[in-house]
Amino acid sequence: MDYKQIKDKAEGYKADMSAFLRDLIRLPGESTQEEATAARIVEEMKKLGFDEAGIDKMGNAIGYMGGGEKLIAFDAHIDTVGVGNPDNWTFDPFEGFENDEEIGGRGASDQLGGIVSAVYGAKIMKDLGLLNGKYKVLVSGTVQEEDCDGLCWEYMIKEEGIRPDFVVITEPTDGKIARGQRGRMEIRVEVQGISCHGSAPERGENAIYKMGEIIGEVKELNERLKDDAFLGKGTLAVSQIYFSSPSRCAVADMCAISIDRRLTDGETYVSALEELRALPAVKKHGAEVTMYKYDRPSYTGNVYPIDCFFPTWVIPADAPETQAAAKAHRELYGEPVVDKWTFSTNGVSIMGRNGIPCVGFGPGREDQAHSPNEKTWKADLVKCAAVYAAIPSVYTEEM
Repeated sequence: MDYKQIKDKAEGYKADMSAFLRDLIRLPGESTQEEATAARIVEEMKKLGFDEAGIDKMGNAIGYMGGGEKLIAFDAHIDTVGVGNPDNWTFDPFEGFENDEEIGGRGASDQLGGIVSAVYGAKIMKDLGLLNGKYKVLVSGTVQEEDCDGLCWEYMIKEEGIRPDFVVITEPTDGKIARGQRGRMEIRVEVQGISCHGSAPERGENAIYKMGEIIGEVKELNERLKDDAFLGKGTLAVSQIYFSSPSRCAVADMCAISIDRRLTDGETYVSALEELRALPAVKKHGAEVTMYKYDRPSYTGNVYPIDCFFPTWVIPADAPETQAAAKAHRELYGEPVVDKWTFSTNGVSIMGRNGIPCVGFGPGREDQAHSPNEKTWKADLVKCAAVYAAIPSVYTEEM
């Protein structure tokens, strides 16, 4: 491969990629509301000469280039979180902004920039004749990741029969290559009480007081969780609290909390549930510990229920997939840093549930995700498009 040609091509598409990203930012697309975003991505794919481009039953934007034996995928989720408090933004999150170096707006880093670089990475492969009989490229703009990471890929693998040999996840990596992440799960702890008039609370059993004891033990449990040299420590955090009571003048007869549990290497959903069930206050008050399910319809109306368990995954540093990404980066931009993500990605399904090798490399920074005044960098769009264009050829040469 002529790596200089690849870099020059990517640089030449900087203005096109910037304009494409600005268009996507202008289309609000929270989870289950990505229809306009998916349509705009397919439009760009068709304009750039993708061999196939369309939208599946789940609402994912799917495009193919080439016709070789191995299937190499580049995945970007195209939904975003909400804006939050608009007063925390110094610019319109959907109109965004652009200067010589940066593009701002909701989804700029997390992670509309990823689909932009992936689409143009495939275009560069076609421009330079890199597509050959060895591989076919899939670019997927997937939905509902912010609601339920990996759901879209569970559907694609199980229902559409799409099973790539290798997937590059284009979530932001701060210029690094990511080879793993902690898993996560969403847990509900619920305790019952007996209501009574608030003027005589001794007549009832206050579910909120019971939950107070449980929360104290949950906080202490967080300090005792397993640590891993690469992925870091397992964690848990109480994220929501609910109650029921006949009135503000009555003792609460139910209280529940949601727990965000991050799983490090070696932890499972079974072990995480059992740790909570073993807490003295949980046993004392007969609290119920369960895992949430996700069954929210996509924007197409498709429902694909799944447990809210998102497995940990790690790929070895010397795996062919890690090495292919590292070599492509090395030849184009120098020796890469190989690290991990702090947050969760669609890799929980791709590799965590289905064992398909994946690595991460994407434009933008993790600390921009879900933050006001979110932005990304044009240089990242260019760099990622170039590396994406080189990875399949490097991978198929090495295999």
